[in-house]
Amino acid sequence: MTWHPHITVATIVENNGRFLLVEELKAGQLVLNQPAGHLEPNETLRQAAVRETLEETGWDVELTGVVGIYLYVAPSNGVTYQRICFAANPVRHHPQRELDSGIVAAPWLSRDELLAQPARWRSELVPRCVDDYLSGSLYDLGIVRD
Repeated sequence: MTWHPHITVATIVENNGRFLLVEELKAGQLVLNQPAGHLEPNETLRQAAVRETLEETGWDVELTGVVGIYLYVAPSNGVTYQRICFAANPVRHHPQRELDSGIVAAPWLSRDELLAQPARWRSELVPRCVDDYLSGSLYDLGIVRD
């Protein structure tokens, strides 16, 4: 059996103390996550983060830094994910844009509102990435070599 980690990106988008999240269907349950998804062929990590954010939320964003690189093993199936989490500023909203399949809404929540709903986190990476962002230790985008 060959082991294949999944390369994913996520984006922390903050505006006035509120974070852009996605509410998505996962195994029949509505869960909260950052705009996130898999790296596609012939795509850079930065391009993937911008694309996933637009597809899942209807927001164009400008990346401002790297929050962190995370390794996560999903307890439900043992799949390993490597998540590169970016920070971004919201630039332009496209409210009429249809959101990705499975995405129900793209709410803006405060950290406290997010923390009050642990049963709805897609994974523990959701609040961890927010807290790492809030710690203020962003890495320069130049750390990502495309």
